[in-house]
Amino acid sequence: MQWMGRRESSNVEDRRGITGGGMAVGGGVIGVIFILAKFLLGGGDLNDLQQLGAPQQQELTTEQKAAQDTEAAFVKVVLADTEDVWTKLFSDMGRTYTDPTLVLFSGSTTSACGNASAATGPFYCPVDQDVYIDLSFAQQLKDQFGATGEFAMAYVVAHEVGHHVQDLLGTTKKMEQIQQQVGQTEYNKYSVALELQADFYAGIWAHYDQKMKNVINSQDIQDALNAANAIGDDRLQQEYQGTVTPDSFTHGTSAQRMYWFKKGYDTGDMNQGNTFAAENL
Repeated sequence: MQWMGRRESSNVEDRRGITGGGMAVGGGVIGVIFILAKFLLGGGDLNDLQQLGAPQQQELTTEQKAAQDTEAAFVKVVLADTEDVWTKLFSDMGRTYTDPTLVLFSGSTTSACGNASAATGPFYCPVDQDVYIDLSFAQQLKDQFGATGEFAMAYVVAHEVGHHVQDLLGTTKKMEQIQQQVGQTEYNKYSVALELQADFYAGIWAHYDQKMKNVINSQDIQDALNAANAIGDDRLQQEYQGTVTPDSFTHGTSAQRMYWFKKGYDTGDMNQGNTFAAENL
């Protein structure tokens, strides 16, 4: 992605170096499945779970700080591009797009949805309409999930902004109502639909970002697909539990995540993103 020297979003709150809180509440691009899978492998010891959600207090080297500063600049440009794309798309729908705030933190911080932790990955909080990201996740994508390529993080940011789009369109509120009406296993299906739609919206963003700015290439899209593949529920469960339990999926399989991102990117059509249709649940 061509990003150096381009506009960076000003809707960013940098809390790096300020820690506080514990494990995140709510879902993210990976969500609690990753931390719970490691918890189960650890024998189910509550102390293990608390350690997984604890702040990461490691002092960064000069090289690591420089890398994170570069990553921060990159995600700010990506956020700026999401602002441009979604402002236009909402205008085309006769709506007004409200920019979310990106909160950069290290280790842990607080959010209106509870405590945010690096352990559970990036997430969107609909209460304060903020996106929370610990930039160490960029390295985690490469080291733990094998999702190399700069655009992997662009996909992550766009996915979380996709949750913001859902919030503005009223989807999040409907999900809250559904949660009160169905059991956990049934609700998991709706959670998967919500996450897959956020992947679709990430693809929609990439489609129009390229159309409007000509800054994305085919390798970027492949990097996004590799990232989506790396963080599917089935792959994470197989890796960390050794078994796959579809009823507990909350984000979708690797194949589903790749499919919906690609569909958004290929079509650029918001009307084709109904992941909640009966045939998709």
